[in-house]
Amino acid sequence: MSTFLEHQNWRYATKKFDASKIINKEDLNTLKEAIRLSSSSYGLQPYKIIIVENTELRAKIRPAAWGQSQIVEASHLIVFANETQIAEQSIDSYVKNISTTRNVPIDSLNGYSDFMKSKIVTLDKDSKNIWASKQTYLAMGNLLNAAAELKIDVTPMEGFVPEQVNEILGLEKLGLNASLIATLGYRHDEDDSQHYKKVRKSNEDLFITL
Repeated sequence: MSTFLEHQNWRYATKKFDASKIINKEDLNTLKEAIRLSSSSYGLQPYKIIIVENTELRAKIRPAAWGQSQIVEASHLIVFANETQIAEQSIDSYVKNISTTRNVPIDSLNGYSDFMKSKIVTLDKDSKNIWASKQTYLAMGNLLNAAAELKIDVTPMEGFVPEQVNEILGLEKLGLNASLIATLGYRHDEDDSQHYKKVRKSNEDLFITL
């Protein structure tokens, strides 16, 4: 645990990346697996992870992300996109995956399937999108923690116009909506932010024990 806390103190929202340093395939696969293993409500993972390697697309995304340089300077750009059309088919597919993975009769999962459908499918469109987008934050958390362990920098971003990113990447026709962006790579020596002391609430201000 002491190592985990050390990594958390090391990481920060990188403002300037060293564009000459690229994440190797092995480390990238580790980060992808960390995202894949993230917790989510019901285990549904109602999102897709878009890894944008195309430099032209990244250049188009930059204005939509308030002109932030990390979009084009970082080794990798990831867009967390929540599903916008969660219907019974989505849950049926998930239940089938449970049945196959755990080698249990699919009929034995009918109760769980019906319960999920009663809680999710019945939501209105806006509520579904809000619920699904929240799940991407859990995946982002896993990415941040895994990357810190590998000494890879990540900048999580809410500062972008989702509608513009959706249009650039063609997400709407895929039933997706950009909810979060993460830039990954290695901090530049000239990024002064890495030397700033981490500012967080004190235990007294943050925790309430009842």
